Amino acid sequence: GALSSGIAHDLNNVLAPILLSVELLKKRLTDPQGQRMLSTLQTSASRGAGIIKQILSFARGFEGERTTIQLRHLLKEFERMIKDTFPRSIQIGTSCVNDPWMVSGDPTQLYQVLMNLCVNARDAMPNGGVLKIDMENVVVDDRYAQLHLDAKSGTYVALTVTDTGTGMPPDVIDKIFEPFFTTKEVGKGTGLGLSTVIGIIKGHGGFVNVYSEMGKGTRFKVYLPALETKDTQQAAESNPELPRGEGKLVLVVDDETAICEMQKAALEAYGYRVLTANDGTEAVSIVARQDGEINAVITDLMMPFLDGASTIRALRKINPKLKFIAVSGLMGDNKTSGLALDASVTFLQKPYTAEKLLLTLNNIFNN
Repeated sequence: GALSSGIAHDLNNVLAPILLSVELLKKRLTDPQGQRMLSTLQTSASRGAGIIKQILSFARGFEGERTTIQLRHLLKEFERMIKDTFPRSIQIGTSCVNDPWMVSGDPTQLYQVLMNLCVNARDAMPNGGVLKIDMENVVVDDRYAQLHLDAKSGTYVALTVTDTGTGMPPDVIDKIFEPFFTTKEVGKGTGLGLSTVIGIIKGHGGFVNVYSEMGKGTRFKVYLPALETKDTQQAAESNPELPRGEGKLVLVVDDETAICEMQKAALEAYGYRVLTANDGTEAVSIVARQDGEINAVITDLMMPFLDGASTIRALRKINPKLKFIAVSGLMGDNKTSGLALDASVTFLQKPYTAEKLLLTLNNIFNN
């Protein structure tokens, strides 16, 4: 931090006279070529100054000026801005819960978080697409918090930025928050956008969840701690009587072992019997051996060897009475999935709480 501050201070001293000189030269050099060269010089110097500003943010931390914020107002203002500046080929939509909880934060920094996420989404859709920003109140339970290193149980306001762009492979997702890591070509990205996002959100006591599929898009879900009020206390303390499984046998299929184990623990705590499989081929083998005993299958849609859609079709041939929940981080319904699955398959979007999983299971058994 001390080294970054020292370097940034010296570089600012180098760039300041360049930017001042450009302004003066623009008034003297009136020929078109000279003006173009000065504009290039000014753009490059300004970009350098912007990078330095981000480096200083790392050095000094992300404290900022904290105030009580109603994020709905910030989202409306941001939506107007990007609709005016983003390409017309990108459809922009927002949705917000009726009464979002209040948060404590720096409005400028949170605006920067939205800007960095949406600019990345725009760049991932060079030929157009859909950009959606959603806001909701979320109660994070202990089981969900255990699945995410930075998560703590409590009440949050969640901002979700979803695009239908190029997506990212798993090896890239593992690096996206590292400073100076970028997949963009030289001159197009600094690799500081997402590292700034994670720094700001952690500074606000929150966490970020990322889900991406190659060729289908990316979803960033940002969780900001809600201010404690009567509403948030009631939401956190309310323990609705969740439906029990009464011994029904459920098969959980996911290539992430941790997700399988956590779902198994959550379901068994409410009276379900649970089997797990790490891919579609293993699931087919288990269902064939169980001879009709399994009541429902919860399967991820993106898996190696045999994906979720193919797994569902194969299992249905073995047992036509099986009920299915298809899980994905991007797909929300059959129309957007493009998987040609019939309406009897229920979709559940990652990440979800144990309460959401139990209610969804109960719903498919009663319909």
